[in-house]
Amino acid sequence: MTTGLSDLKSIPDDIKWRLAAECAARIPALYDVAFRKVIGERYDEIEREIWIELSSMAVTTARDLGLPVKNSHDLAESMRTVMTILFGPDCRSETIDVSEDGSVILIKRCPFLDTGYRMGMNGEQTFPRCMALTLLTVPSLNKEYMTRYVRSMCTGDRQCEIKISREKKPEITGN
Repeated sequence: MTTGLSDLKSIPDDIKWRLAAECAARIPALYDVAFRKVIGERYDEIEREIWIELSSMAVTTARDLGLPVKNSHDLAESMRTVMTILFGPDCRSETIDVSEDGSVILIKRCPFLDTGYRMGMNGEQTFPRCMALTLLTVPSLNKEYMTRYVRSMCTGDRQCEIKISREKKPEITGN
């Protein structure tokens, strides 16, 4: 007879969440290793489509949970919540409000980057994934706002800084 947690209900939720998040964080790196050599240059283009779809999932998650999206602070906090739900508790971040219409998400630990490094990848392969997700999700939640990467751990910075601000409308001058 074996002892342990053989019944799924007897496994604590935080352990199930951690294990599921570790698996989710590993999948992009596993696909990259398995398919990049075979597909070649088209790999990034194909993978971008997956992350665009994941952005739709992030938007649906935020809306289903009724997360606030009326200003930059709300958007930053909602993005942090969604990223933690989708990518697990190893995603460490905080929000800093820099102006009335500007907030910054500081990401201090990224499970995708950590997993990629452990599998011998570099940040150049991770950055487009995060960028596709973030740049599409925020304006989908509130079309008046946009995101911009100020710093990125993928490119060697100590932490990621993703600025969320009101989108500047082009000025129209009359003739």
